[in-house]
Amino acid sequence: MSKQRKPVPPRPQAVRQPSARVSAPRPMMELPAFFRNTLMQSGLIFAFSFLLYANTLTHGFVLDDAIVITDNMYTTKGVGGIPGILSKETFFGFFKVEGKETLVSGGRYRPMTLVLFALVYQVAGANPFLFHLLTVLLFAATCVVLYRTLLLLLAPRGGDYAALFAWLAALLFAAHPIHTEVVANIKGCDEIVTLLGSLGTLYLTFRAFDTGEKKWGILAGLVFFLACLSKENAVTFVAVIPLALWVFRSASAGAIIRHTTPVVVSFLVFFIIRGTILNWKFGGAPMELMNNPYLKISGAEWVPFAPAEKLATIFFTLWKYVQLLFVPHPLTHDYYPRAIEKMTFANLAVLASVALYVGMAIYAIKGIGKRDPLRFGILFYLLTLSIVSNFVFPIGTNMGERFAFMPSVGFCIVLVSLLFAFWYKNNNLNLLLGIFGGIILLFSVKTIIRNNAWASNEKLFFTDVHVSKNSAKIRNACGGVLFEKASKETNEVRRDELCNQAMLHLDKAIEIYPNYSDAFVSRGGAHYYLKQYEESIADYRRAVELSSSSERWKTYLALALRDGGRFQGEQRGNLPLAARYLNESWQINPTDAETARLLGVSQGVQGDNAGAIRWFTKALELAPDVALYMYDLGQAYSASGDLARGEALRQQALAKDPKLLEGRGR
Repeated sequence: MSKQRKPVPPRPQAVRQPSARVSAPRPMMELPAFFRNTLMQSGLIFAFSFLLYANTLTHGFVLDDAIVITDNMYTTKGVGGIPGILSKETFFGFFKVEGKETLVSGGRYRPMTLVLFALVYQVAGANPFLFHLLTVLLFAATCVVLYRTLLLLLAPRGGDYAALFAWLAALLFAAHPIHTEVVANIKGCDEIVTLLGSLGTLYLTFRAFDTGEKKWGILAGLVFFLACLSKENAVTFVAVIPLALWVFRSASAGAIIRHTTPVVVSFLVFFIIRGTILNWKFGGAPMELMNNPYLKISGAEWVPFAPAEKLATIFFTLWKYVQLLFVPHPLTHDYYPRAIEKMTFANLAVLASVALYVGMAIYAIKGIGKRDPLRFGILFYLLTLSIVSNFVFPIGTNMGERFAFMPSVGFCIVLVSLLFAFWYKNNNLNLLLGIFGGIILLFSVKTIIRNNAWASNEKLFFTDVHVSKNSAKIRNACGGVLFEKASKETNEVRRDELCNQAMLHLDKAIEIYPNYSDAFVSRGGAHYYLKQYEESIADYRRAVELSSSSERWKTYLALALRDGGRFQGEQRGNLPLAARYLNESWQINPTDAETARLLGVSQGVQGDNAGAIRWFTKALELAPDVALYMYDLGQAYSASGDLARGEALRQQALAKDPKLLEGRGR
């Protein structure tokens, strides 16, 4: 007989063996090898995620892309704008003046994605293709990191369990249509990079815990700092990471503190930098409806909602999030006032929301000792949603599908946990995959179709206005698009049609929000093109009263007064009103030569030749190359008795413009 070799003792494991308390029931059948090929699955998830949003690559810049890219003075400088991006509030590069960038409560300091945009702008300029490509690639990478992170978290529960769970959750996250706002809109990169960095931090923290190697903890802190620089809601992972260590590794309090310390330190460094940049101004809720939806009119002034009204409205939006996560239809980018109406606790959806969220919290916390993915997913959802719920601080709107991007990870964990429970009960993997496949197919089709709405501002606004019918913001946006088209239209009939269509939306915007200065400006412009000068003047006056940027609107008011004065004098024969409009226009804009000329005409018609000469002279001084002003001055001199001077000026005018009198008569 051959000599039997002594058994070789197993090599020591660097990875810590987690407690048996986190073990899970094993599947009743062996998982096919397809699901256990981690590298292949990572590639497939990346490709699937990319292809879902490939139809956005030809889209233009949409919505808030102007704020962070095309109209941002720092981003458009490319690399040269990075110092400004790092040293200023995020919106400063768009507003370009102090104060306006903090219109939203607390201000914003999110330089990370603007730095990325500046680098892309350095290479591609204002070419949206590379910006969209960057966004889709980052999203695909986030889906892969989610997959790999869940694999690591769930490893103690068995390779098959972790492989299938992570695969299902990552595909569900990739396909979910509620993410279209984040991925199809380039500005949504801030949400993507924040989640990418936060999940990366979770992964690295677990590597540090499992291996005991400090380098992973240091790297986790650095990655989390970048996540915080992308968007402030990364802070929720300061709670998520220790929770995950407790649930999936049964870590002791000391171990949790030790391995979470790099994350906490990173956040504190970010918080100090943010406070320094923003001068420690966190601010309260602004008293302006478009930046604070929890306002109502009482008498003649805007006042905050009653506490019960605000609480009920918030719970209604929380109900909407759950509804859209399970049934993502219809989708819209606009939940501004009053797309979500003021709610009370008499509303059944509000009561259902309270019961649901309180029930979820009690269920998760009461059974937390079971350390199962279902309860972890619920707590993940609640923790990451809390900061954008309007409970912690005002976010400037009722809700937004982009705010569900990070919490939806928790939703995916919960749904897959429920599917697993179904699998264990029925012991039928094919049935499980069939149900899941149906969900993914429906979600994918919805995502691809919804992406099309984000092709341009016009398409987005006129798609979503059918969903957000009572949003003042989207009504104003639709009216603004139509008015802009009208302003470029050379066919007068078509221009009038566009103006009338614009006013339908603008009237609704003003009905919803009577202090909406932007809507008054656009409606004033539509009235102007329709030659409804009195209405145009009234709208511009109201805009000037309401807007802090009234100097810009005053220019439009002056133009409406000038042409309204011309209309009253020439078409209506109302000389006193014409004179009043023209004088007011001149007071606003004393450099407009045409207003001076019309005032000269008004004086001449009333027989005040000296006044006419004075105004025509002023017009000619302001625009010495305009032959008409010279001719009118000559006419005024002749009317005053200075025939020679009058004739000389007329001849000079005709020499300058021989066709001057065509169609005017003598």
